[in-house]
Amino acid sequence: MSAVTMEKLVSLAKRRGFVFQSSEIYGGLGSTWDYGPLGVELKRNVKNRWWRDMVTARENVVGMDAAILMNPKVWEASGHVAQFHDLLVDSRKTKKRYRLDHLLEAQKPEAVAALAEQLGHVFSGDPQSTENIVALLGAVAAAGDVDINGVGILDPSNRKIDADWTTPRQFNLMLKTYLGPTEDEGSLTYLRPETAQGIFVNFLNVQTTARMRLPFGIAQIGKAFRNEITTGNFIFRTREFEQMELEFFVPPADTSKWLDYWTEARLNWYLSLGISPGHLRVRPHSADELAHYSAACNDIEYQFPFLQKDDEEGWGELEGIADRGTYDLDRHMEHSGKKLSFMDPGLNEKVLPAVVEASAGVDRTVLALLSDAYHEEEVPTAGSGEPEKRVVLRLSPAMAPITVAVLPLVNKDGMPEIARKLVDDLRGDFAAFHDAGGSIGRRYRRQDEAGTPFCVTVDGQTTEDQTVTVRHRDSMQQERVALEQVKDYLRANMA
Repeated sequence: MSAVTMEKLVSLAKRRGFVFQSSEIYGGLGSTWDYGPLGVELKRNVKNRWWRDMVTARENVVGMDAAILMNPKVWEASGHVAQFHDLLVDSRKTKKRYRLDHLLEAQKPEAVAALAEQLGHVFSGDPQSTENIVALLGAVAAAGDVDINGVGILDPSNRKIDADWTTPRQFNLMLKTYLGPTEDEGSLTYLRPETAQGIFVNFLNVQTTARMRLPFGIAQIGKAFRNEITTGNFIFRTREFEQMELEFFVPPADTSKWLDYWTEARLNWYLSLGISPGHLRVRPHSADELAHYSAACNDIEYQFPFLQKDDEEGWGELEGIADRGTYDLDRHMEHSGKKLSFMDPGLNEKVLPAVVEASAGVDRTVLALLSDAYHEEEVPTAGSGEPEKRVVLRLSPAMAPITVAVLPLVNKDGMPEIARKLVDDLRGDFAAFHDAGGSIGRRYRRQDEAGTPFCVTVDGQTTEDQTVTVRHRDSMQQERVALEQVKDYLRANMA
């Protein structure tokens, strides 16, 4: 993997206009980020590609766009009010707050074993295993006022904290707000923690109006909000994020088949974005880590270099493909009193379908693309022959924010006019950019860092024979191409 660090990635993201710290001139706001001119194009390319492949290209999937604010009864029915919690613990010495599971995952096995022994639990095998941590969390929650001082727990930066710890307590991850002029229980609602529930409560509306028959899907892209205790790693874990979700409705007996289908399809989708196969994997959930609504789940994970530490390999979730069964529709029928079963013309019977969900993070996909594309290399310089460092984003041409940059070699002799005309002609088909500032070498380097796959240079020869130089980002090789053939040339080299 390239020598990419979080510091290098954040620096490049700001320098080239991918991502900025939100409210930066006021000191920022924790774990909130704004997408700049290049970042918003990359993000939109991801969303457009997902929508094309998941909705437009499929006969049995339709889209919708649900409101962010919903009746709070929706979240009672879905289980989020009662069960969407993390265990929270504070260090009285450092004043830092942690999710207890994240804190325990950062520990040396002996520290977890010591805490387990203090709670009277005897674990076999690895005390750091998922099963033991889950059991330990349950024990801590049940004990309530258990003393967890003096265990030698480390903070995530591996610095020992000799501190008093607060009692572990439940913390609901939903962000609250109030509707109307008064702030009381009657006006309480939530910013949605997932987009899925907007699909479930509209399930029958969509099925009826679109006249869908099983199996069929409803897709949505939208913002979601979670009051995460522990955020970080740039745009990997934030409180405001964007989801791309498909809820695929199937006969209850067919969930296993469709779980396998969508797992393979979604893995192949990430590969189609140009992500290296060796940096992707599918990880099935063990029984103890399944969400309360899920019977089975497969995560598609990317190996983020900045998540790697000690013996951990740095895998982070991009997408979860889950068998939600009939849980959601059952709950909404129970709480609303409305029947959500329907007469399916294909099955010729009344059915309440089960659901296979494919839920992807837009921001994490963007981060994976940037991480995977980041490369540093030494290249020779003209004249001296001394090598210089080149930073390049090897994004797939289909994902790159700018497809082609047009550069007049000098700002005279008719070259700027030819360049401007070419940019205007290309913009109907490609994301084209005009750059006339600085030396040609400096402009190439800027476009390399922006991930632009092609640079077209208008030079003195252009005014003579109507040809231009096309430079390829990855190889830096150049070819002469007729002006009138530039569009066809780019189309042929977009793969």
